Amino acid sequence: MSDAKNPFEMMMKQAQDMAKAMNPALETFSPKGFEQLWPTIPKEWMEMAFGKGFNKDGLDSKTRLFLTLAGLTMQGAQADTQLRITVRHLLEAGATKQEIAEAIAQMSMFAGIPAMTRAAQLAKEVMDEQEDDET
Repeated sequence: MSDAKNPFEMMMKQAQDMAKAMNPALETFSPKGFEQLWPTIPKEWMEMAFGKGFNKDGLDSKTRLFLTLAGLTMQGAQADTQLRITVRHLLEAGATKQEIAEAIAQMSMFAGIPAMTRAAQLAKEVMDEQEDDET
């Protein structure tokens, strides 16, 4: 028998080799590190841009962010960076950890337990990082 890799492993190895050849720094690139470059938008700016700034009778920015969190969870919580950034912005917009946890738990009925678990894990990472920053 041979030590043949599955096609996915071969494709990933080729992509890594190509990235290393094009730019050696890409070999150690971390999307989570890149995420830290994205600033948290102040609550007032979020409200102006995404909240009632354009539609005074519309949804506030916190509600819009909860809808975004629900949508990202519904997709299987596969977009790690986007989900973490949304949780970070929700906290800035005034959402409590309990509200975020409840919103993610609500999605278990629609997205399934694995998606809910993954979203909860990503949200907890953000909340733990925020606690570490505060101390």
